[in-house]
Amino acid sequence: MTDLPKQYEPEGVEGRWYSRWREAGYFAGQTGAEGEPFCVVIPPPNVTGILHMGHALNNTLQDVFVRRARMQGRPTLWVPGTDHAGIATQNVVEKRLATEEGLTRHDLGREAFLERVWAWKDTYESRILGQLERLGCSCDWDRTRFTMDADLSRAVRTVFVRLFEEGRIYRGNRIINWCPRCTTALSDIEVVYSDRDGELVTIRYPLSDGSGHISVSTTRVETMLGDTGVAVHPQDDRYRHLIGRTVTLPLVGREIPIVADEAVEPGFGTGAVKITPAHDPTDFEIGERQGLDQVNIFDGQARVNANGGRFEGMDRYEARKAVREALAAEGLIEREERPYIHSVGHCERCQTVVEPWLSEQWFVSMRELAAPAIDAVRSGRVRLMPERFTKVYLDWMENIRDWCISRQLWWGHRVPVWYCPDGHATTSITDPDACATCGSREITQDPDVLDTWFSSWLWPISTLGWPDDTDDLRYWYPTTLLVTGYDILFFWVARMIMAGLHFGREVPFGDVLLTGLVRDWEGKKMSKSLGNQIDPLDLIDRYGTDAVRFTLCRAMTPGTDMNLNEDWIEGSRHFVNKLWNASRFVLHHVGAELPPRPEGELDLGERWILSRLAQTQAAVDGALDAFETAEAARTLHQFVWSEFCDWYVEMSKLALADPARAPAARWVLHHVLERTLRLLHPVMPFVTEEIWQRLPREDGSVPSIMLAPWPGVEGALDAEAEEAMSLMQDVIVEIRRFRHEHSIPPRARMEAVAVAPQPAAGLLDKHRGWVESLAWLEALRVDGPMPGPGWSRIVAGPAEVWLPLAAVGDVEAERARLHKAIDEAEAKAERSRAKLADDGFVTRAPAEVVQRVREQLSELEERIAKMRVQLSELGG
Repeated sequence: MTDLPKQYEPEGVEGRWYSRWREAGYFAGQTGAEGEPFCVVIPPPNVTGILHMGHALNNTLQDVFVRRARMQGRPTLWVPGTDHAGIATQNVVEKRLATEEGLTRHDLGREAFLERVWAWKDTYESRILGQLERLGCSCDWDRTRFTMDADLSRAVRTVFVRLFEEGRIYRGNRIINWCPRCTTALSDIEVVYSDRDGELVTIRYPLSDGSGHISVSTTRVETMLGDTGVAVHPQDDRYRHLIGRTVTLPLVGREIPIVADEAVEPGFGTGAVKITPAHDPTDFEIGERQGLDQVNIFDGQARVNANGGRFEGMDRYEARKAVREALAAEGLIEREERPYIHSVGHCERCQTVVEPWLSEQWFVSMRELAAPAIDAVRSGRVRLMPERFTKVYLDWMENIRDWCISRQLWWGHRVPVWYCPDGHATTSITDPDACATCGSREITQDPDVLDTWFSSWLWPISTLGWPDDTDDLRYWYPTTLLVTGYDILFFWVARMIMAGLHFGREVPFGDVLLTGLVRDWEGKKMSKSLGNQIDPLDLIDRYGTDAVRFTLCRAMTPGTDMNLNEDWIEGSRHFVNKLWNASRFVLHHVGAELPPRPEGELDLGERWILSRLAQTQAAVDGALDAFETAEAARTLHQFVWSEFCDWYVEMSKLALADPARAPAARWVLHHVLERTLRLLHPVMPFVTEEIWQRLPREDGSVPSIMLAPWPGVEGALDAEAEEAMSLMQDVIVEIRRFRHEHSIPPRARMEAVAVAPQPAAGLLDKHRGWVESLAWLEALRVDGPMPGPGWSRIVAGPAEVWLPLAAVGDVEAERARLHKAIDEAEAKAERSRAKLADDGFVTRAPAEVVQRVREQLSELEERIAKMRVQLSELGG
């Protein structure tokens, strides 16, 4: 077991270890264990299809914190699950039904259609959970939940009934987002806004007394059929004399009032606006304040209804053209501006333009629920990270509106309200047999379903057994950490806080880590339509899970979008291979027996790497405590790649060749690698387990690295060793740079002379073997006779190092090469200078292009200066 294969092959490692972990029950959360519980509930992915890179990021981060908490000895639970995603899932099943069978859901009927959706759910839920396993997620799979499971559905009904009985749920006519294609209300998050070419039409509305007109501007001229008023700002001197008078609505003949309202922006259009309370949310609010009528002119497919008079039956776009032509025929159009660019909302699922529509829906009154949730964040009981989102959260919560919770869908939690022929409404947690008011058995259930968020806002409590008083709920609630995207801060996070406080009597989690979106390298949102979507499993197949996870952790800045470059993942794979090869070296020299801890003082190299390990452990702990996975990953990468592999492993080769020093070197190699593997495990679980299992260990009873204790910081900073090693590194790096600049290969050994004050000279003399080996020197003389002509001086900290120019080899050839390289670089630099001297280029070219030319010129000038120094050293 102490030998590792030459190559790390992730496909032969990952499945094997994941199966062992799961079969051994290592992921299970044990209620009642000692220690502070650490509980995470997964943001349930929608069962609409496979996971995307955003899911990969989110779940990798959760697993990092869960694995670390488990290693810290905390009772740990990660609850997995999926979301039914009402409109999204119904939409994809309807599309498949239409494409493959030419049918609609209405052709099948409600029950048969729902059977198709359940079959879809079973298929894609299985795929999603399988993807999470491939990602290495250490969830307690025995606790997997689905938002429409029987117990979670009971929680949803319980909440509806309680809020209804408290007077917080009501049915009323209000403006909602309506998709005419999906024929359902939409939540705000399901409306995507984009700029579109439109038109701004200014219409004259005649004053009813015939004394003139008032002009209004609109981008939706057809909605004037539903106007019930005209509004102006109360301080607008242009219109003060008209407030209280009426106009006659063109084409309709309805007399409507001119009212004053501070919501009007005097600078928009003419400063007077038409009020259509049934088709604009701002107009609806103005209409309620001013007591205006509400006239709905559209049906559910956005066709003009009977309130539209002669335009009845027209599609909204047909009506737009017809109304504009009719107004023009009567000479009532003052002016038209086209194209007029304005933001238009579209249904996220089908891209249909969303209609603001007055509709009878179920609503939750939110203000009283929001107040405790505002206090929870203000007081710090819930901490949002990054902190800047606290202001965003508070601004939204303090201006919260009532929540439309009904959807005109078939897939989802059915509204638990039943009606009898007399119009009585009965709400119940269980299906009733009769009307609660009159006893009639002729009752029918409300056809609508509840907004998907109405089940997911209960996720932290319903997954732990609420509304029952379960052991899980008492032990694991409130949960510890939520990791989710900033884009659902309002629609999910805020609502979970409200629900947790109202029903669970406590905040649902203490910390909320908000991630950004994962975009392509150009910053575009990944989507199938753009052809830039990346399947996480494709990356895992090519590079291995550990490389993908490490990249996501290293690139994650809380609350900031990530532009993913696949080259980063390839670089992480190289990092995995670097760790693997270093581990092969260590295992080869350590063998099957645990090296004994050395007695006496360690050598400089051993003292230095142990000091660096202690610093790394402290830095990683601090970064993860602050949920800064990028800083933790960068720290580990620097330590493993540079300090351990590139420096200490190379230095240890000299110690291993010395029988007196070899035992200490073997112990340090083993000690540093074993603790580094534990530090890396939460981020890179598979390769660390594979290596760790081969290492001899003090406690052989621990069966897996994921159960090994999280390494505490051992020892303190060894400032003396760090300072001494810094001198050695400076000297070695500068000699290597000299060799590189003069194209001297490692096989060309040369002599060097170092001159330095004490104690630097003593250190260089004592450890000159390291310098000779790592800088590829034939010999290093310290404070020896000063060299004569033909030597070049370099400075490394307090030391001066002299190197023979004869080592360059053919000096004439090197002079010629440098002359040619300088001439080529000067020509390129001159071209860059000419561009920057051209005012036309500087002013017309994109700023990033101009900046790139400036940077290229700076790099060329620096390179030319270095080559001139080299040339002067060669007497050229």
